[in-house]
Amino acid sequence: MWDSDCGCVPVVKEDGRLAGMITDRDVCMAAYLGGTSLATVEVESAMSRTVHSCRAQDSLASAENLMRAAQVRRLPVVDAEERVVGILSLSDIAREYARAHRLEREGIRAEQVAGTLAAVCQPHDRCASSAAA
Repeated sequence: MWDSDCGCVPVVKEDGRLAGMITDRDVCMAAYLGGTSLATVEVESAMSRTVHSCRAQDSLASAENLMRAAQVRRLPVVDAEERVVGILSLSDIAREYARAHRLEREGIRAEQVAGTLAAVCQPHDRCASSAAA
Protein backbone atom coordinates (compact mmCIF):
# COMPACT_ATOMS: atom_id res chain seq x y z
CA MET A 1 0.00 0.00 0.00
CA TRP A 2 2.83 2.35 0.88
CA ASP A 3 4.74 1.74 -2.34
CA SER A 4 1.64 2.33 -4.47
CA ASP A 5 0.36 5.33 -2.47
CA CYS A 6 -2.89 3.45 -1.96
CA GLY A 7 -5.03 4.04 1.13
CA CYS A 8 -7.33 1.09 0.66
CA VAL A 9 -7.40 -2.25 -1.10
CA PRO A 10 -10.33 -4.55 -1.78
CA VAL A 11 -9.87 -8.06 -0.39
CA VAL A 12 -11.14 -10.80 -2.68
CA LYS A 13 -11.90 -14.48 -2.19
CA GLU A 14 -10.21 -17.16 -4.29
CA ASP A 15 -13.04 -16.90 -6.83
CA GLY A 16 -12.43 -13.15 -7.17
CA ARG A 17 -15.57 -12.08 -5.30
CA LEU A 18 -15.39 -9.21 -2.84
CA ALA A 19 -14.69 -10.37 0.72
CA GLY A 20 -13.81 -7.10 2.43
CA MET A 21 -11.77 -3.93 2.36
CA ILE A 22 -8.59 -3.01 4.17
CA THR A 23 -7.21 0.47 4.71
CA ASP A 24 -3.84 1.71 5.84
CA ARG A 25 -5.58 2.82 9.03
CA ASP A 26 -6.97 -0.70 9.58
CA VAL A 27 -3.47 -2.14 9.38
CA CYS A 28 -2.00 0.46 11.72
CA MET A 29 -4.78 0.03 14.28
CA ALA A 30 -4.51 -3.77 14.17
CA ALA A 31 -0.76 -3.56 14.78
CA TYR A 32 -1.15 -1.01 17.57
CA LEU A 33 -4.00 -2.80 19.34
CA GLY A 34 -2.26 -6.15 18.93
CA GLY A 35 1.05 -4.79 20.17
CA THR A 36 2.79 -6.15 17.09
CA SER A 37 4.64 -4.87 14.05
CA LEU A 38 2.94 -3.91 10.81
CA ALA A 39 4.73 -6.75 9.02
CA THR A 40 3.02 -9.38 11.18
CA VAL A 41 -0.56 -8.15 10.77
CA GLU A 42 -2.65 -10.56 8.71
CA VAL A 43 -5.11 -9.06 6.23
CA GLU A 44 -7.97 -11.20 7.53
CA SER A 45 -7.52 -9.88 11.06
CA ALA A 46 -7.53 -6.22 10.01
CA MET A 47 -9.97 -6.02 7.09
CA SER A 48 -13.52 -4.75 7.26
CA ARG A 49 -15.96 -7.50 6.40
CA THR A 50 -18.97 -5.23 6.17
CA VAL A 51 -18.56 -3.74 2.72
CA HIS A 52 -20.85 -1.45 0.79
CA SER A 53 -20.44 -1.60 -2.96
CA CYS A 54 -22.03 -0.40 -6.15
CA ARG A 55 -22.21 -1.64 -9.71
CA ALA A 56 -20.69 0.06 -12.73
CA GLN A 57 -24.14 0.70 -14.22
CA ASP A 58 -25.45 2.40 -11.04
CA SER A 59 -25.94 6.12 -11.27
CA LEU A 60 -23.34 8.34 -9.71
CA ALA A 61 -26.10 9.89 -7.61
CA SER A 62 -26.99 6.44 -6.25
CA ALA A 63 -23.37 5.67 -5.39
CA GLU A 64 -22.97 9.06 -3.74
CA ASN A 65 -26.11 8.50 -1.66
CA LEU A 66 -24.77 5.13 -0.51
CA MET A 67 -21.44 6.70 0.45
CA ARG A 68 -23.30 9.30 2.47
CA ALA A 69 -25.56 6.80 4.24
CA ALA A 70 -22.74 4.33 4.99
CA GLN A 71 -20.21 7.06 5.84
CA VAL A 72 -17.57 5.62 3.51
CA ARG A 73 -15.03 7.49 1.42
CA ARG A 74 -14.62 4.69 -1.12
CA LEU A 75 -16.94 2.18 -2.74
CA PRO A 76 -15.79 -0.95 -4.49
CA VAL A 77 -17.44 -1.27 -7.88
CA VAL A 78 -18.45 -4.87 -8.57
CA ASP A 79 -19.87 -6.81 -11.49
CA ALA A 80 -22.89 -9.14 -11.41
CA GLU A 81 -20.76 -11.89 -9.80
CA GLU A 82 -19.51 -9.53 -7.05
CA ARG A 83 -16.02 -9.37 -8.58
CA VAL A 84 -14.25 -6.05 -8.10
CA VAL A 85 -13.91 -4.02 -11.29
CA GLY A 86 -12.89 -0.74 -9.70
CA ILE A 87 -13.16 1.63 -6.74
CA LEU A 88 -15.09 4.90 -6.64
CA SER A 89 -13.79 7.47 -4.17
CA LEU A 90 -14.94 10.87 -2.97
CA SER A 91 -11.83 12.22 -4.66
CA ASP A 92 -13.00 10.74 -7.96
CA ILE A 93 -16.36 12.48 -7.61
CA ALA A 94 -14.80 15.80 -6.64
CA ARG A 95 -12.30 15.67 -9.52
CA GLU A 96 -15.03 14.79 -11.98
CA TYR A 97 -17.12 17.71 -10.76
CA ALA A 98 -14.16 19.98 -11.27
CA ARG A 99 -13.91 18.73 -14.88
CA ALA A 100 -16.57 20.92 -16.46
CA HIS A 101 -19.34 20.45 -13.87
CA ARG A 102 -20.53 17.29 -15.57
CA LEU A 103 -22.11 16.08 -12.32
CA GLU A 104 -24.76 18.78 -12.50
CA ARG A 105 -25.95 17.31 -15.78
CA GLU A 106 -26.09 13.89 -14.10
CA GLY A 107 -28.15 15.17 -11.20
CA ILE A 108 -25.45 15.83 -8.60
CA ARG A 109 -24.85 19.38 -7.44
CA ALA A 110 -21.80 20.71 -5.64
CA GLU A 111 -23.92 21.02 -2.50
CA GLN A 112 -24.60 17.27 -2.61
CA VAL A 113 -20.91 16.44 -2.90
CA ALA A 114 -20.17 18.77 0.01
CA GLY A 115 -23.01 17.21 1.99
CA THR A 116 -21.68 13.73 1.32
CA LEU A 117 -18.20 14.73 2.42
CA ALA A 118 -19.61 16.27 5.61
CA ALA A 119 -21.73 13.16 6.34
CA VAL A 120 -18.85 10.77 5.71
CA CYS A 121 -16.55 12.76 7.96
CA GLN A 122 -18.93 12.78 10.95
CA PRO A 123 -17.72 10.63 13.84
CA HIS A 124 -19.36 7.21 13.92
CA ASP A 125 -21.73 6.59 16.81
CA ARG A 126 -19.11 4.47 18.56
CA CYS A 127 -16.62 7.37 18.40
CA ALA A 128 -19.11 9.97 19.57
CA SER A 129 -20.21 7.84 22.55
CA SER A 130 -16.63 7.14 23.66
CA ALA A 131 -15.71 10.83 23.32
CA ALA A 132 -18.64 11.78 25.55
CA ALA A 133 -17.58 9.34 28.28
